[in-house]
Amino acid sequence: MSDIATLNARLAEAEAALHALLTARKPVTLRKADGSTVTYQLAQGKELQAYVSDLKAQIAVAGGGRGRRAIGVSF
Repeated sequence: MSDIATLNARLAEAEAALHALLTARKPVTLRKADGSTVTYQLAQGKELQAYVSDLKAQIAVAGGGRGRRAIGVSF
């Protein structure tokens, strides 16, 4: 597992890539933790969103938090 600073840097890069992918509709390339590179096409936007979600979960765990939880609504 990576430290929080590294995870935050990867998250910022992934969120910027997702934004670029969705707005410019051009392929984007990211370097993963293992050193490999992955190029995402517009059709793979959900995969990139999943990567962003995974990074957020890793940050929550590394920070000692439990991550996001569902909220209850009562009337």
